[in-house]
Amino acid sequence: MKHTPAFAAQNGMRYRRQELIKEIEGATGNQLICCVGGTSTAIRRDDVLFLSDLLHNIDRGQPIDLLLHTPGGDMDAAEKLVSMISLAASTAAFRIIVPDFAKSAGTLMALGSNSIVMSDSSELGPIDPQVVTEERNGTVHLTAIQAYLDAFADFSAALKKDPQDPAAQAMVEKFDPARVHEYNAAIKRARSLAEKLLAARMFPAGSGNVTAIAGQLMNTKQYLSHGQMIGYVEAQTLGLRVDYMPPEDPLWQAYWQLYCYQRLEAEERFKIFESHYASLREDDAV
Repeated sequence: MKHTPAFAAQNGMRYRRQELIKEIEGATGNQLICCVGGTSTAIRRDDVLFLSDLLHNIDRGQPIDLLLHTPGGDMDAAEKLVSMISLAASTAAFRIIVPDFAKSAGTLMALGSNSIVMSDSSELGPIDPQVVTEERNGTVHLTAIQAYLDAFADFSAALKKDPQDPAAQAMVEKFDPARVHEYNAAIKRARSLAEKLLAARMFPAGSGNVTAIAGQLMNTKQYLSHGQMIGYVEAQTLGLRVDYMPPEDPLWQAYWQLYCYQRLEAEERFKIFESHYASLREDDAV
């Protein structure tokens, strides 16, 4: 039975994206799945449902490519998602393709792959954790955990040097001891997760200094903002395994075209989970 003209027109862009995915798979020999989110979305636990659908028809042991675009999100959810793909790929290769950016928890996911495919437009980011905090006046904003701890350490050191320093006394009293403890635990968790992911595929059996790489990605003295760009050259300098593709490469152009189609579909508040046989659109405004 043929699709009606109106149905075909309404779903034409989805068909085009899925045909493009098939073409890319034919060129690489890898299964291609995609997760592309708008700028108001985040990696979260609910993504497991959608990712499971993309993995449903992939036989275990097939090489898998994940095209990923995300501003970041929950690092525990990121671990779950990358673990699912890694288990599906088994001993076959698992690559993450970053057409535009995979920041924060997205960078953590990239650390769990065999290699990261990047071009001139690609960027990763620092992995120091961020938390949503609400002030007493109701204002909600993101807090950089390491910056909070650095400030606490600085004022504590000043108070130790001069116990009568009124400015240091006043500032130290503003810090919540429970929050300091919680934030220290979050920093340790992010570092240990980064090391674990790097050792799983990219640098198995001690083939790379995962501790040094994780430490550099969390270095707030080197990366002064959480959104700071880490392009492919810097990613390679950090020691990450990057497969560079020049922008004029026909395969990269196909990835970029697919990403553009999906990103425009995602708008700001949606995520697109897509393969050549499934296309899911998730409302994910945060």
